[in-house]
Amino acid sequence: MESFSWLRDLFTATDSVAHIALLYAIVIAVGVYLGKIKVFGISLGVTFVLFAGIVAGHIGFTAPTPILTFIQDFGLILFVFMIGMQVGPGFFESFGTAGVKLNGLAAATILLNILVMFACYYIFFDTSDAKNLPMMVGTLYGAVTNTPGLGAANEALSTLFGNGAPQIASAYACAYPLGVLGIIGAIILIRYICKVKLDSEEAELEAQATADVAKKPHKMHLEVTNKYLEGKTLLQIHDFLNRDFVCSRILHEGHVAIPNRNTIFHVGDQIYIVCSEADHEAIVAFIGPVIKVDWEQTDQPMVSKRILVTNPKVNGKTLGGMHFSSVHGVNVTRVTRHGMDIFASPSLPLQVGDKIMVVGPEDAVDRVANHMGNSVKRLNTPNIATIFVGIFLGLIFGSLPVAIPGMPVPVKLGIAGGPLIVAILIGRYGYRIKLVTYTTTSANMMLREIGLVLFLASVGIKAGASFVDTVVQGDGLLYVLTGFLITTIPILIIGPIARLRFHLNYFTIAGMVAGTYTDPPALAYSNSICTKEAPAVGYSTVYPLSMFLRIFTAQIIVLFFCG
Repeated sequence: MESFSWLRDLFTATDSVAHIALLYAIVIAVGVYLGKIKVFGISLGVTFVLFAGIVAGHIGFTAPTPILTFIQDFGLILFVFMIGMQVGPGFFESFGTAGVKLNGLAAATILLNILVMFACYYIFFDTSDAKNLPMMVGTLYGAVTNTPGLGAANEALSTLFGNGAPQIASAYACAYPLGVLGIIGAIILIRYICKVKLDSEEAELEAQATADVAKKPHKMHLEVTNKYLEGKTLLQIHDFLNRDFVCSRILHEGHVAIPNRNTIFHVGDQIYIVCSEADHEAIVAFIGPVIKVDWEQTDQPMVSKRILVTNPKVNGKTLGGMHFSSVHGVNVTRVTRHGMDIFASPSLPLQVGDKIMVVGPEDAVDRVANHMGNSVKRLNTPNIATIFVGIFLGLIFGSLPVAIPGMPVPVKLGIAGGPLIVAILIGRYGYRIKLVTYTTTSANMMLREIGLVLFLASVGIKAGASFVDTVVQGDGLLYVLTGFLITTIPILIIGPIARLRFHLNYFTIAGMVAGTYTDPPALAYSNSICTKEAPAVGYSTVYPLSMFLRIFTAQIIVLFFCG
């Protein structure tokens, strides 16, 4: 047996690097595999790592507390920063006309979650016991299935109580499973409360999709028939119309050319126009009718090519500032960003990762491609420097103390809130300070998942020692019950209001609820009952603000009420 002492030491020598790495490898692998098991079509996903960690901690398979705390906090920083980088580009755009309404409903839901938590605390728990309110905060974040909020609350509790902070992960683990089921169940219940017919909702979305095309690029060939345009330059026509459009080719007397601002139009010219869908009728009415054009009638080879922007020096420059027509002799007709076509307005700033449609002579288009970078290999290289510069700035920002009268300690955004806000700002405005913020979706997801599983494993292992006592001998079943109430009551209030008062589409409401609770299983269910993009749009519209509010309110609740 002595010959196997190395193996025993590997599992029992808690201060060795090999033991700690083995502990995390086992907990994370077991948790991820078990999380793939579906019950009634629903799985807990990567959150099962928390439960695997609890089991490991309960049987004494653990590591030194300082090590667990460091890995927990580093995982949380990495997780929330990558979330911020992901949602940053669309964070402020989510407050459009429809976005304000959806985000207002999401914020009301979050407020109701907190109010129901406090109601349950005063109704079901002994308020003289100082640990009960922190445990209810853990229940809240399990009920709304929001792990970053748990991390933010944990950090705030550590600020107040140090190493004696309550292990709120136990309450989180009690409330989480029924929280997932409760969200989906409440979405289904809204359907029957509001007497929703899914076929009618689908038809409504189809009608909206047909009507809402104003921002899509519209391409057309026109013949100049308006005699007023004879002898006028492209710039004069553009200024007179006061509408954005791109003229990428002009056929004049049998010759095709790339027009620039000084190109003179003549009656009978045939042109290729790209504009906003909302503007095309006005442009046709002013210039002339839509026709068919054979662009092969040309004395120089003309090509259309999608070019990938990968040159960091281009990052943040506007299309107008690049002088494509005057300097390069080509025109950019549209830009594709995050899978969406955007009209190529002169004021649009380019970002690394954009794809631009360039039209012009083949040799000129090739020169533009070289200038833009057009290298998939370069794009796939992660911008590590930007990530760690952002984390550095986020930690400094999160450590700034803000003294509030009556507070026991100054308020700080901490290691969760600081990096999140800085990541959102960098994701949206980083190009202005020459930071390349593009990260492939797969790279972002990988870093997020690594940060999340490290955080969950650490929290679970630390909570494991006291978990059984909390659940069996303590208030475990009460956490399950109150968690279910925290989950469902706000949805059953806000859902009908969104439907009956604001007349929102049911699938949009389902996506909004899933995004408010930052819950992928609920989004998966919503997508499964709808063939359109409405659930995903509702989810992505409220997700950035909801994630921010979940993290921010976690710290506010702890610092204001648990101190």
